Amino acid sequence: MFDALADRLEDAWKKLRGQDKISEANVKEAVKEVRRALLEADVNLKVVQSFVKEVEKQAVGAEVVSGVRPDQQFIKIVHDELVAVMGETNAPLAHAETAPTVILMAGLQGTGKTTATAKLSLYLKKEQRSALMVATDVYRPAAIDQLKTLGEQIQIPVFDLGTDADPVEIARQGVEKAKADGIDTVIIDTAGRLQIDPEMMSELARIKDTVKPDDTLLVVDAMTGQEAANLTQTFNDEIGITGAILTKLDGDTRGGAALSVRSISGQPIKFVGVGEKVEALQPFYPDRMASRILNMGDVLTLVEKAQEEFDMADAEEMQEKILEARFDFDDFLKQMRLLKNMGSLGGVLKLIPGMGKISGADLEKGESELKRTEAMISSMTKEERQNPDLLARSPSRRRRIAKGSGHNERDISDLVTKFTRMRGMMKQMGQGGGMPGMGGMPGMGGGMGGMFGGGGGPRPGFRPTGSGKKKKGGKKKKKKGFGSL
Repeated sequence: MFDALADRLEDAWKKLRGQDKISEANVKEAVKEVRRALLEADVNLKVVQSFVKEVEKQAVGAEVVSGVRPDQQFIKIVHDELVAVMGETNAPLAHAETAPTVILMAGLQGTGKTTATAKLSLYLKKEQRSALMVATDVYRPAAIDQLKTLGEQIQIPVFDLGTDADPVEIARQGVEKAKADGIDTVIIDTAGRLQIDPEMMSELARIKDTVKPDDTLLVVDAMTGQEAANLTQTFNDEIGITGAILTKLDGDTRGGAALSVRSISGQPIKFVGVGEKVEALQPFYPDRMASRILNMGDVLTLVEKAQEEFDMADAEEMQEKILEARFDFDDFLKQMRLLKNMGSLGGVLKLIPGMGKISGADLEKGESELKRTEAMISSMTKEERQNPDLLARSPSRRRRIAKGSGHNERDISDLVTKFTRMRGMMKQMGQGGGMPGMGGMPGMGGGMGGMFGGGGGPRPGFRPTGSGKKKKGGKKKKKKGFGSL
């Protein structure tokens, strides 16, 4: 997401690189690039005009901090203004004092409203809040069946009365059902249309008057650009909404919707959909999104993703195995699959500061290498996965694995060699030694090896994990964390 916008903003920073101070003349050139970047990202014109005016005002009067380059100072100003435009802080989901909390989902047809209903239910489940989905879309073919299928997938109950019932009555009875069953939150999936019409708005208004929702969320397609902001404003004027969910943000390289919705409609973005999977819903944090737009990564979201997938006890055990060189192919395969559960390799790497500029070709090669490695490890016997040294000593075993995985013997030998080298390096780190240079992690070939330490050894002052200061008695202090992550 935001790839095109980030690339265009990079041109703005270049205008200030090499300058010794921020002046009115060089700021005007940089601001022109910012304006062009935002317009190409399909940000609303009023938002663009207000944005660049404020950036220019802040930049011209800015004192350059000692040790900070003018382009870095300008990036900070743009970052802060992006956060301000998108709403400063995260707008949390409503939580009524007396259960159930009622959430009404609205939106046009085709925006992903039914899927967003399921995604939000799963999000609540992870937050230890029970949910009931209510299917009131009696017009679109198979809409109720779609919600039921999603409900079975995530083990969330769905209430419906079939396609012949009145949507207002379905919503009312759904809320009563939740009260009777002691359910924390009711999410009502309403019908959409291809465009706004009086009939749809009237039905939404009647449902809203009947169930009195604590949150009314408009689901909008991020790929419609600034039109998403205009749509949010229209719904807010017609029925009154409390926030928006932007879907398909992963497929939008422009990002205009995220930057326009709050300013134009006055309502916050509460969640963003970042993939087709039902797990692909994230709370919207303006500061984190601004960092992503500026290719500064998003470490907090990365940590939250990791916490969902990694068990801390397992992580500490894995760390011990790594530092004692007991890490085997079973462990490596487990870590690869946990990484895959966090999303695509490209999506995960872009959350790491400095990794946003990795080329698509390198990412594609990395994904391909991971798949090849998984196929090779899956062709090993349990004994071989748990004792990699067997493969180093036996050409016949390597030939059998090569044949079973569809690769040649040299590929298997390379994998075993790199894995053995990695274990040796980890053991050296565990004993307090430095980190030697390394040509690439198993599964990454040579194409992306550099990002995992492929180079000429440690940086000056580098201290690897496990080489901390010793306590009295000579024992090292253990570091806790995600270990192999």
